[in-house]
Amino acid sequence: MCWNQGDWRFYYYYRKWQKRAFLKALEIIDHYPIDLIHQLNMVGFREPGYLYKIKDKPFIWGPIGGMNNFPENYLQGAQLKFILFTKLKNAINLYQIKHLKRVRKAIERADCLIAAVPSVQYYLKEIYGRYSLLISETGCSLGRMVEFDERDRFLNSEYFNIVWVGQLYFRKQFVLALKTIALLKAYKNIRLHIVTPASEKEMSVYKKEAMNLDISDLCVWHGKLPHDAVGKLMRQSQLFFFTSVVEETSTVILEAIENALPILCFNTCGFGVVVDDSIGCKIELSTPNRSVFEFAECIRFLMENPAKLISMSKDCLSRSKMLSWKAKMEFLVKEYDKALISKKHE
Repeated sequence: MCWNQGDWRFYYYYRKWQKRAFLKALEIIDHYPIDLIHQLNMVGFREPGYLYKIKDKPFIWGPIGGMNNFPENYLQGAQLKFILFTKLKNAINLYQIKHLKRVRKAIERADCLIAAVPSVQYYLKEIYGRYSLLISETGCSLGRMVEFDERDRFLNSEYFNIVWVGQLYFRKQFVLALKTIALLKAYKNIRLHIVTPASEKEMSVYKKEAMNLDISDLCVWHGKLPHDAVGKLMRQSQLFFFTSVVEETSTVILEAIENALPILCFNTCGFGVVVDDSIGCKIELSTPNRSVFEFAECIRFLMENPAKLISMSKDCLSRSKMLSWKAKMEFLVKEYDKALISKKHE
């Protein structure tokens, strides 16, 4: 059930597991000198567990996610059924953020709250009046960070290679990538590399769109690739294009950074925080048509300024250190210490 969170039964079974975890926690506390409790879930806010019921010990919850709503301006082109479903889901999501009883109890009980994305910080402050730390739920593995000479990659490449990786879900807004390339098709050396585990039937819809946009010869369809092959493709490319409009902090963003690949994305969700000006370009959420134009302008600027891409690529190393699991653990340990000191002074 872990890998099927879209199934309505998921939270029923997850709640049962959390109850057992709570009983196990009580058993552990009876036998060991536990100082602090940290509720660490699969990011979603809807299941806060039951550890908040344990008193007299600092309680930390997070990273917390799942509070992002789909930006309805980007429902353009969706089927009516999906539009209605998304609007209903957005409304339900906001209701649950405000009214789920155990969520409220866990938030009120917590000595420290950790938000995975800025929207969670906003809702925790706006609805509950609680300050929260911001720590994304993904991190860089420094052992995988790539260092190499950037000049050939950005100055002497025959093509300007743009990589897009992901499922062809509507929220990923892959059609924006195709329409962006259509605005740039005068550049005959541009190539959009698409890596996706989608079926041939799913890909055929977008291949037809590429044909209608007259950019079929600019698209390279890789299908599903092994992880190492994706990394190799990133190291041979000039830009990572991420068009998703709603999720937490996608792991593939961190993988692009590990492969020293500059990033183009929206300034939203967790990736809007992870990608700063030193390693990429961001545009604001607006409308699909405006986004396509702004994405195209960013790519045109980078194509004509390879020195900027070289600088961004080099800065990926320092950025990856800031986003590494090691850095996050060190930061979190300091917060543990603060929570323990605060509890002693109560």
